This record gives sequence, structure tokens and C-alpha cells, in this order.
Amino acid sequence: MWTVGRGPYESKPIPAFRKRHDLLKLLHYSNGVQGEVTTLYRPVGKAELDLIRGSGFREFPARLSEQPFFYPVLHEEYATQIARDWNTKDAQSGFVGYVLRFKVLTKFLSNYETHTVGNSVHQEHWIPAADLQKLNENIVGLIEVISEFLRSG
Repeated sequence: MWTVGRGPYESKPIPAFRKRHDLLKLLHYSNGVQGEVTTLYRPVGKAELDLIRGSGFREFPARLSEQPFFYPVLHEEYATQIARDWNTKDAQSGFVGYVLRFKVLTKFLSNYETHTVGNSVHQEHWIPAADLQKLNENIVGLIEVISEFLRSG
């Protein structure tokens, strides 16, 4: 079980999907996928999580027309800040925030600069929506839900 709640926000445990994850990881590596991987994080709301769940936790959904970029972040702390402090106050997120963790082949990420959008923890990649399918093809293993934050009150 993963999760930590801080401040006025309630956080509840998320069950791990260990056996299925380990099997898919083994199958992925046995298919010849090799190379260094980078761990990234993504804060999402309920609707996006539902679409990811629908893919079997294998890929991120296509961006909406008003979302020209996909923004995975480099630090769990930054993803937690967004999920806890923004998503829980946003009706479009269902007033809930999730932090996802996933691994991507580092070679793929080398095509995209790291952008710092605040302090040194606020780092993210700006991946054009047109490249999202390529990102999905370079995910190693499953996308994991590591924490959930609910609107308090």
C-alpha cells in the first residue's frame, strides 16, 4: 500500500498490482526491450485515471484539443503538490488527485528538454500531443497509482 496524507487533505491507500505488474514487466523485457529507464510522475484527476485504467494501466489517453502538450514531471514531490493542492480543488478533476509513477526508456526522453517551471523540484518534460503515442510505446511496465488525495470537507 502506498500513500501519505499531509495537512488538511485526506489520503487513502492504493493497493499495489504486484503480480500482474511483475508478469507484464517480465514479458516486456523478454520481448527484447533493453536500455536505461527514467522514472516519471504524472498528477491526474478522476477522468484521466479512468481512461488509463481502461488501457490496463499501459498508456496515457490522447490529449484534448486544448491540451497541446503532455507534461510528465520528474519528481514525486512536484506531482504530489499538484494532485493534492490543485486537483482536489478542481471540478474537472472530480475534486480528487492521483499521483502516477511510470518508467520510460531514457533514449526516448533524450529528444525532449527538461523544463524548470519554479524551484528545482518543479521539473517537467513538454511532450507534444502528437508524440504521445510514441511515449506510450516507450513505457516500460505498467503505470502505477502511488497515492490519492481527496477534497476535504
